[in-house]
Amino acid sequence: MSEDKIGAVLVVGAGIAGMQSALDLADSGFKVYLLTEYPSIGGYMAKLDKTFPTNDCAMCIISPKLVDVAGHPNIELLTNCDLLELSGEPGSFKARIRKRTRYVDEEKCTGCGSCISVCPVEILDGFNENLRGTKNIFIPFPQAVPLKATRRKETCMGCGLCKVVCESGAIDFNLTDSEITIDIGSVVLAPGYKTFDPELMKEYRYDHPDVLRSIEFERFLAPTGPTGGHVIKPSTGEEPKSIAWIQCVGSRNERLDRGYCSSVCCTYAIKEAVIAKEHVPDLSCTIFYMDMRTFGKGFEEYYNRAKDEYGIEFIRCRVPSVKVRTDGGLFIRYENEEGEIEEREFDVVVLSVGFQPPDGNRELARILGIDLNKFGFCETGEFTPLETGREGIYVCGAFVEPKDIPETVAQGSGASAKASALISTSRHTQVTEREFPPERDVSGELPRIGVFVCHCGINIASVVDVLAVVEYAKTLPGVVYAENDLYACSQDNQKHIQEVIKEYNLNRVIVASCSPRTHEPLFRNTCREAGLNPYLFEMANIRDQCSWVHMHEPEKATEKAKDLVRMAVAKANMLQPLKTIPIEMNHECMVIGGGIAGMTAASEMTRQGYRVYLIEKEAELGGNLRSIRYSLSGEDPQELLRRMIEEVETNPMIEVMKSTTIDSIEGYIGNFKVNLSRNGEKREIGCGVIIVATGAEEYKPKEYLYGEDERIVTQHEFEELMDEGKLDLSGKTVVMIQCVGSREEERTYCSRVCCATAIKNSIVIKENYPDADVYILYRDIRAYGFKEEYYRRARDLGVIFIRYEKDEKPEVTKDGDLLKVGVVDQLLKEKFIIEPDLLVLSAATIPAADNPRISELLKLPLTEHGFFLEAHAKLRPVDFATDGVFLCGLAHSPKLIGETVSQACAAVSRACTVLSRPFIESEGTIAKVNELICSGCGVCVAACPYEVPELVVNERGALVARINEAKCKGCGVCGCGCPSSAITMNHFMDMQIMAQIDAFGAT
Repeated sequence: MSEDKIGAVLVVGAGIAGMQSALDLADSGFKVYLLTEYPSIGGYMAKLDKTFPTNDCAMCIISPKLVDVAGHPNIELLTNCDLLELSGEPGSFKARIRKRTRYVDEEKCTGCGSCISVCPVEILDGFNENLRGTKNIFIPFPQAVPLKATRRKETCMGCGLCKVVCESGAIDFNLTDSEITIDIGSVVLAPGYKTFDPELMKEYRYDHPDVLRSIEFERFLAPTGPTGGHVIKPSTGEEPKSIAWIQCVGSRNERLDRGYCSSVCCTYAIKEAVIAKEHVPDLSCTIFYMDMRTFGKGFEEYYNRAKDEYGIEFIRCRVPSVKVRTDGGLFIRYENEEGEIEEREFDVVVLSVGFQPPDGNRELARILGIDLNKFGFCETGEFTPLETGREGIYVCGAFVEPKDIPETVAQGSGASAKASALISTSRHTQVTEREFPPERDVSGELPRIGVFVCHCGINIASVVDVLAVVEYAKTLPGVVYAENDLYACSQDNQKHIQEVIKEYNLNRVIVASCSPRTHEPLFRNTCREAGLNPYLFEMANIRDQCSWVHMHEPEKATEKAKDLVRMAVAKANMLQPLKTIPIEMNHECMVIGGGIAGMTAASEMTRQGYRVYLIEKEAELGGNLRSIRYSLSGEDPQELLRRMIEEVETNPMIEVMKSTTIDSIEGYIGNFKVNLSRNGEKREIGCGVIIVATGAEEYKPKEYLYGEDERIVTQHEFEELMDEGKLDLSGKTVVMIQCVGSREEERTYCSRVCCATAIKNSIVIKENYPDADVYILYRDIRAYGFKEEYYRRARDLGVIFIRYEKDEKPEVTKDGDLLKVGVVDQLLKEKFIIEPDLLVLSAATIPAADNPRISELLKLPLTEHGFFLEAHAKLRPVDFATDGVFLCGLAHSPKLIGETVSQACAAVSRACTVLSRPFIESEGTIAKVNELICSGCGVCVAACPYEVPELVVNERGALVARINEAKCKGCGVCGCGCPSSAITMNHFMDMQIMAQIDAFGAT
């Protein structure tokens, strides 16, 4: 292998996984080439309306990433491109790439749309799933990155009108394809997926105009879609009264060689039904399903809300076909669980189509020299989910296996950790530092405020009269410019805002749109790019605080939006430029938890070149992995455990500290101080980042006579007994009960791993004791992804699955020495009594007992169930709101080994975006002390949850409070408690807040 590694990475695919991977790599000191075959980046997520369970607008989630990618100095976009060849060796590859021409000069095109307006030829709009037309020269969607036109040669009539009107001279019919060769050190594969074509299932009548694929229905819901976000019956254009969703279309279907589960269809159908009900409150929504697979974090609760709050009907069956009446109406005839045939009419039928590998997957595999599995997805190992069969090439997202957005984003980060580890010695060798224009001095200028009000499609504009808000903003003091924008966060609009700032000499900027939690950094950066101090920006949240909460009161919502804008303007008139200061940082990492997540994170972090402290409270490493003896694929978990322990304990860059507890954690990102206790000895260590991998525990059941009979065990206990040869199950009967302690009032979540564990262990029994009888009593079998294959294998081996209802749980009793399990089979509607020799309980995964203490030490939030709460489920699934602290493994939520490994790598990648910096910068929005009036009482010291203020003797000999600028979060607790009013909050000063309050009362 070459010693001279190239500090650049090729990312193939520019959906959410590819963009996340590219951003992490670029922020960690590497050059990135982001390649996609499409004219723009964004992938399928750009087509979605909203995401669950957060109900965020999908475009609001993806737009900041689009803008970050487009504006990053170390990411080069290669759109409309194909990978032709990859040669060389890991660390020093050469990639040959064909760049297909757009017949538009990308350097000259401004994305103005003049060419589109005059084009006389209309073609089908692929972005809108061919539901409407677009021009032959087009920009895929309003927020497209790059915002460049593309011309279709094969359908062009050659009139030349586009060339005539193009003022920049970008249209050139003589342009041809070209080839480039780039040098890279590693490759990340993120080509995504495509959706199943229901034309292959004629029985579902996809040829009928009112039968839609789920992605088509997304476009109907989306504000930029063909109906502007209005739910309609396509054949008539009228509002539908009833919609049916049919699940597993193109999934769990061996006949079509798609025997896997597509993982996301259940939850996206629920989401679509919920959103449809929000659009049309009287709409009747029915979902036909086989198993409801809401296994993700927060998904089970979302499912319950859909039933209880929105009245969505769920019918368990596999719909055989969709029928069409002579008048064109649709109806579904199906067999209910009582064995009766029912028939229902629907205005619209939505087919929840599954995922399949992207087009060109086999050619891509041939070029790269990697293997595909039987379904055409990338072949990976159960314990190595990010690695292909070729060193230096890593994979993430739905090309590995169908998965939801949070896992896709996390895997994008995880793959970047793998790709950068290979070339870590070449970090910062090919990067360009981001340069901003000189900051304009606005001191002495009267406020000149620009107000930009966002439509956000129907997210805001369907409720709030945006134009009325704009006109009102123009009348407010200090406002010299106001306008409305379709999407304020799009890349082209960021450039537009910068142009307006310069043209109108603005020195304050307000954007009235969505949440500052997700978008404030984007707009602050836009101001900085225009030469304004970023703290001269203010945001009015007229989505979360207005259109969403007042969706049925448009007039009042509009008035409230005006109030919010008026208050923002009042504050903006008093905004002041703020400065940040550089702070030296510690480039070491601490990992809390020595299970598979913690050990993986520690090991991967050293491959990045950073030292690690691995803290484990127990006397042994391994966590839950010590109890896991089998895997679905046949890989040996105990061999993985032995290898990982040896790897971390012999690694000179890892200091393993077992039997160690954390007494206190002080400090801030880049400079944490941790006090530890180990065998009675105290020690302090320092680190720049912290990864929380505290794991979880198996619930010890209080039900089903657990603890009263040695024949009743949990799945972990069963595996240990079986592996140690303590069980002889020949001719015996084994019963497994699912959802023990999960999906209940106390723990409403799904523990995710239980179904796969029961299937795995039932296969182990049948393979070792073919004459054993095995029963699995379940509510829903959640064998998502490729685990569906093992579910089928268990059935083929003779494992008997019996479904029970939540209100008819199995009953476990003892009759002398006999164990008896009574269960009502929901298919036969009969009660069965089984006399097991062994009863195995699939017990819930519950949070680690130490989580509350770690939460308090690091000021980290927990979910209602006690798992750690990430900063944002979709945008930042392994980050905390507390800077410099990251999350992975069972501490986040229940997950399998491979998923844990992926997330541990993701946490490393995110941590590297911090550790790779030479220093960090403090926030400008922090507290400051007027030492002339400070009495040194110490109230602020006692009140601050982050231990920021310190009492010191100043140069005048007075005892006063001082603010540690690096630690301060700007929460304001110290200022609220100060009896001398000596503490004020930058950006939230008393006069600014009072101005907002006065403005609220004004009319």
